[in-house]
Amino acid sequence: MPLVYQQNINEATKIAVWHISETEDFFLNKTILPNNITHPHKRLQHLAGRYLLTELFDDFPLELIKIADTKKPYLADEAFHFSISHCGDYAAVIVSRSYRVGVDIEIISEKAGRLRNKYLSAMEQNLVSELKAGSSFKFTDKNSGNDGHWHTLMWSVKETMFKWYAEGKIEFREHLQIKKLTLNENEFFAHCILSKKEPLSLNVHGIVFNNNILSWIVN
Repeated sequence: MPLVYQQNINEATKIAVWHISETEDFFLNKTILPNNITHPHKRLQHLAGRYLLTELFDDFPLELIKIADTKKPYLADEAFHFSISHCGDYAAVIVSRSYRVGVDIEIISEKAGRLRNKYLSAMEQNLVSELKAGSSFKFTDKNSGNDGHWHTLMWSVKETMFKWYAEGKIEFREHLQIKKLTLNENEFFAHCILSKKEPLSLNVHGIVFNNNILSWIVN
């Protein structure tokens, strides 16, 4: 079974990552395909994400999922709070009975570095430089520590905040601020401020595995 990561974060909240190696039939026997998705791989990604919802909570009501104007899936009665992310051959899901949540998974690449001026402030770019210079954080591959790794991590943290907020109309550089990163082996903790309305303190937790960044919020 290609469940590559799972954690019970607290008594009400679980997170998991699925490595997609199955055909559609595997998932269609157990879940529901969202409408209007025609690309074969995107269909698999969405199926894997919804399949994971019921892997984490077997009473999760897939048939009641609605899609907001911001494209966020949700349950009208909020019996569960959940967030889904897809990247490459991975699907990540976080589900909670009690807390608002957000999750993001990203393949480490140089793209995030090329776009850094669009989503990172000058202060945050300085933070990346300081981390590169002084950290023994493990990205687990031969190119560990290059710009693509750090910028992908920063992007994933901000994407997680964006998905947690879920109301859209967010400027990543202006409204999502990473103030501090604490690193330990392949784990990281980011202290952040979401300043769309009143400033809100958020803590993003994450790990690096198989050349991917996984980030999440429970708040």
